[in-house]
Amino acid sequence: MPGAVPGGEARRGTEAPPARATSDGSGIRIPRLYCPDAVRDDPALGEEVNERLVAWAAEIGIFEGRLERLRSHQFGRLFMLAHPDTDDPDRLLAAARCGLSEWAVDDHWVDEGEDTRPELFGTRMALAHGVIDPARLPNAYAHRFEEQVAREPVLRAFRSALALLHGIASPVQVARLRHELAVMFVGYAQEAEWRQHDRRPAVWEYLLHRYENAFYPCMVLIDPVAGYELPAAEFADHRVRRTYLYAGMANVLLNDIYSMAKEDPTDTNLPNLIAEEEGIPLQDAVDRSAAIHDELMHTIEAECAALTALGSPQLGRYLAGLWAWMGGSKQWHATSARYRTQTQQTSDDRKETTR
Repeated sequence: MPGAVPGGEARRGTEAPPARATSDGSGIRIPRLYCPDAVRDDPALGEEVNERLVAWAAEIGIFEGRLERLRSHQFGRLFMLAHPDTDDPDRLLAAARCGLSEWAVDDHWVDEGEDTRPELFGTRMALAHGVIDPARLPNAYAHRFEEQVAREPVLRAFRSALALLHGIASPVQVARLRHELAVMFVGYAQEAEWRQHDRRPAVWEYLLHRYENAFYPCMVLIDPVAGYELPAAEFADHRVRRTYLYAGMANVLLNDIYSMAKEDPTDTNLPNLIAEEEGIPLQDAVDRSAAIHDELMHTIEAECAALTALGSPQLGRYLAGLWAWMGGSKQWHATSARYRTQTQQTSDDRKETTR
């Protein structure tokens, strides 16, 4: 199979370009991170998935007015890199639609929507849960809920994404995604409380948050995208669960480090919180964040190797897919326009025009 079983294969990637300029003109350097490389890179397949994903976003109504920027972020490439067990664009698109729906929560309701007031978030999460785990209201009231769904593109995106997922996933696998999305919604509600009260969490509280609001809702689709099903007893085993949740947390901390390119210094991310709590320069806090990421990755690597030796062939395949997902995600983060500064993009554009 394409993914290598964890156990010594991870490498430190090449050093990334500066994440963003500081006030004195110097750059914040992203350290080399302990993470596997992508197993495969098929640009044509990634482009096909990306174009189909952008077309779906336009049809649903998410990212309206931002479709070209969405296209440049190359989310289709992310899912091509992260799921090397298949070259079927339909399967990759099913995962990509679910992932983009999850990103739309952040991009529409938290960062850039028409109304990002944190006090609205509890209601919005309740509506989203009513879509992903379909609510069945009495007949006299059901149309009121449907009117809300029809007005809100993010809700329509979740409904459409799960409808497509049913074509490649078993009911058990869809239920797993529903559960992980519900956990993610809890994490978003926690973040909304920080924003509503203008409160900066302690580092330990933020790490707990990143255990819940992490990348695992994307990763949970590893087996349906690849065309098999991890047995329920192994999926629910506490040793397996703590390992794959740790992987989701590690990957979202990688996201924290790369996303500094587009975030404000006051944004809530691990480097900013460490810098504030410990009174150290931001570069030192970035380095500390990278060390925390690497510590998680070493733990994941060791536990994946042990579980692979003890478990079924399907578990070995799932953990290899988890490892491959993190490698694909790292490569996407290092190259996507979503995580590059405007200065870097302008510089690259100028280089392109002179070739």
